[in-house]
Amino acid sequence: MKFLITWKIPEDKWIPVLNTFTSMTPEQRVDAGDGVEIVGRWHDVVARTGVAIFEARDLLAVQRYALRWNPYMDLTIAPVVEDEDAVRVYRQLVDASRA
Repeated sequence: MKFLITWKIPEDKWIPVLNTFTSMTPEQRVDAGDGVEIVGRWHDVVARTGVAIFEARDLLAVQRYALRWNPYMDLTIAPVVEDEDAVRVYRQLVDASRA
């Protein structure tokens, strides 16, 4: 299952977060814990926001990772699906609306 994570870093936490993130090794930056893979992460450095796609079988594993950063930023986590899965759901909704 894929999850979309968004974050917003408050101004007073910006420099402490930068200090932490820039001091991490590349291996530490991609380590999201057991059972979680970071598919990609993108930063809007001016707005102090960003998004990431994680893949995991267990939402709790994703939440454990998010809790590492939660004291420093506002985070949202939402399950997301790819086009073909979305089309199946949309077709069901369209069919139900015709009934």
